[in-house]
Amino acid sequence: MSARDLFHGSVRRALEKDRWRISHDPLELAWEEVKIKIDLAAERLLAAERDTRKIAVEVKSFAGPSPISEFHTALGQFLNYRLMLEVKEPERQLYLAVPVDTYGSFFQSRLAQSMVERYQLNLLVYDPMLEEVVTWIS
Repeated sequence: MSARDLFHGSVRRALEKDRWRISHDPLELAWEEVKIKIDLAAERLLAAERDTRKIAVEVKSFAGPSPISEFHTALGQFLNYRLMLEVKEPERQLYLAVPVDTYGSFFQSRLAQSMVERYQLNLLVYDPMLEEVVTWIS
């Protein structure tokens, strides 16, 4: 089993506080010989639309010494996971969960903003200490 991210539990609890039902921890997908595990999958009923919104969340802590190196890894995972979701679970939208401190620093750089825009990354910004969702960026 792959190691869980440092803030996996914090993001799970933040989603639950935000009224999401965790449906998979992790979400396992297979496409031919390739198998992946996306950290979390969640669902929430949209009462006004009488529909269920489904998401998958890849949690990152950015706790290492090089945010750009961690971002390269996260971006590669995100793009691979998004393609697999398009094929296997097209109704599910993928989010990259990033800590609020990292979002306020590294993700404000021109490079990070350009990458988020170019690759259409959906971000879930979370506070790991308060275990809360700060904002959703789609």
